[in-house]
Amino acid sequence: MYFMKTDSWYLERMVFLAAGIVVLIGAALAWLVSPYWILLCAFAGVNLVIFATTGFCMMANILKKLAGLEPRLARGGQR
Repeated sequence: MYFMKTDSWYLERMVFLAAGIVVLIGAALAWLVSPYWILLCAFAGVNLVIFATTGFCMMANILKKLAGLEPRLARGGQR
């Protein structure tokens, strides 16, 4: 069983948090406002697939520039 380290808020952990928030907001808006908001969930899912397959993540770039977050392995974290 795999457990992610939770001792600090490193870049990858914040990307998962942001994706989860976007999906929850999209689902709530789709339920409460309009079914078209489900596209927000699809957008988050597509970006996660792109991140997993190419290593490019727009949210990671934004968080790195705005918040100065670093990847876990850049800090000497263990695999």
